[in-house]
Amino acid sequence: MRIMTKMMGFGLWRLFTAAILLFHGFCLSEKAPKYTFMHEANSAPEVSYYDYIIVGGGTAGCPLAATLSQNSTVLLLERGGSPYGNPNITNLEAFGEALSDLSPSSPSQRFISEDGVINARARVLGGGSCLNAGFYTRAAPLYVDDAGWDGLLVNESYRWVEKKVAFEPPMRQWQSAVRNGLLEAGVTPYNGFTYDHLIGTKVGGTIFDVEGHRHTAADLLEYANPNGLTVLLHASVHKIMFRINGKEKPTAQGVVFRDASGIKHRAYLKNGPKNEIIVSSGALGSPQLLMLSGVGPKEHLKAHNISVVLDLPLVGQGMSDNPMNAIFVPSPNPVEVSLIEVVGITGYGSYIEAASGGNFNGLVPQRDFGMFSPKIGQLSTVPPKERTPDALAKAIDAMQQLEPEAFIGGFILEKIIGPISTGNLLLRSKNPNDNPSVTFNYFKEPQDLQRCIDGFKIIENVVESKSFSEFKYDFLSLPFLLNLTVNAPVNLLPKHANASTSLEQFCKDTVMTIWHYHGGCQVGRVVDPDYKVLGVDALRVIDGSTFNYSPGTNPQATVMMLGRYMGVRILKERLEGQ
Repeated sequence: MRIMTKMMGFGLWRLFTAAILLFHGFCLSEKAPKYTFMHEANSAPEVSYYDYIIVGGGTAGCPLAATLSQNSTVLLLERGGSPYGNPNITNLEAFGEALSDLSPSSPSQRFISEDGVINARARVLGGGSCLNAGFYTRAAPLYVDDAGWDGLLVNESYRWVEKKVAFEPPMRQWQSAVRNGLLEAGVTPYNGFTYDHLIGTKVGGTIFDVEGHRHTAADLLEYANPNGLTVLLHASVHKIMFRINGKEKPTAQGVVFRDASGIKHRAYLKNGPKNEIIVSSGALGSPQLLMLSGVGPKEHLKAHNISVVLDLPLVGQGMSDNPMNAIFVPSPNPVEVSLIEVVGITGYGSYIEAASGGNFNGLVPQRDFGMFSPKIGQLSTVPPKERTPDALAKAIDAMQQLEPEAFIGGFILEKIIGPISTGNLLLRSKNPNDNPSVTFNYFKEPQDLQRCIDGFKIIENVVESKSFSEFKYDFLSLPFLLNLTVNAPVNLLPKHANASTSLEQFCKDTVMTIWHYHGGCQVGRVVDPDYKVLGVDALRVIDGSTFNYSPGTNPQATVMMLGRYMGVRILKERLEGQ
């Protein structure tokens, strides 16, 4: 009780924000592979020619490039740097450090949606797989059917990915308690360890190996034909060039990109009916680049003095982000350090996941609390508008003064399927390095909100379960735990007095991102089922921007699969056309 009293006196939000997901282990960063095809963009010629030009070396772009390189010449342009040799990316102990790095060279670029939710986008080879919590799980069979994908090739593509980047996680005491608590709460049956999406409770995969090293989509470039691939880092693509005169439809012919010094380069497609530009810049970057290149809503493009190549009004529409809400549960007993390993998949569209941490205060003297750093915003101790250097330093110092017991506990979160609620993306400027304006309209649709409420009822049952009893103080009620989150400045939204007693208000007031945003170039609206941009030749979009809703409980496995899947299909088309 004495510890709880001190926690109350210091401030509930400090306990919550000091929670978990900071890791120890002191493993070295993974040795970089010898990619002879990877270079800085400033070494590129002023003009070059390729069969395929892929814009974005992220979660989809890397497996796509590796596949296409087997029988073609491929240029992969990545606006960020290499993930290799960066311990903040590679080491599990440093999870969150990259997200709290707000420097211009950071692998993470922070943005704040118009909803007031703090978010991040990747700026590194390997994309979001370099920044996320590592959970690996496939899409449901129904998702595959709805997408019109070939199920056999989908499974082959998943296995191709899994050989390089997926592992079975350790299951220790705290994660086991969550698993058993979910089963007690009725999230059944127990499906054991599996990558498959199945109703019930399961142990999923992870992209962290047994030594705590992260394996990212960049590792899939190990499959590449080194003679067929060129990867350029710090290559910021400013626009796609089109050939219009004498053509029935605009035809993509090349891209303009700048290197780290601002020097302009041009890359063109070689002559050939099967050669293409493929945009894989993510749910923000792909619709943004189409608009900057003149493909998008006509009036919006004109407002930014962009020459209209094609009036495609649904570019940037259908933006969605799966809302996440969470509680921190202080533990009277030590807990292991763990990322997401278990998931409860309900039949009504709520997913329950969890992670845990221990006493890291003092283990790493200069730590600034990673994901929970006052710098980051996601679970910060300092509201975004108050983040002066002095305020950040004081907040970190205050967190370091907490007793070790304050850092013991776990984080249980709820994420919904879909979602149904959607928003839009608009340009702010003509600079591709600027974040666009994006609105997700979290919980606009009542069914999304109900799923959050239902999910938290499950979380309450997990916390109160016999299986979880040794990791919870008996006298802590659910309203108390909800209040920990309510009092943390997790977003820019106004808070309401009843947020700790009304689950509906709690969901609205404490919404966060789990970085699963998607849309903006959706199939049937911007691209056809083969991911070809409607009304344009020689241009596709292949990434999460094409999704109508998020696959599985966590999308990264399916995004990597899609890169491989479409690469195989495109190569087949090429061979059949010869």
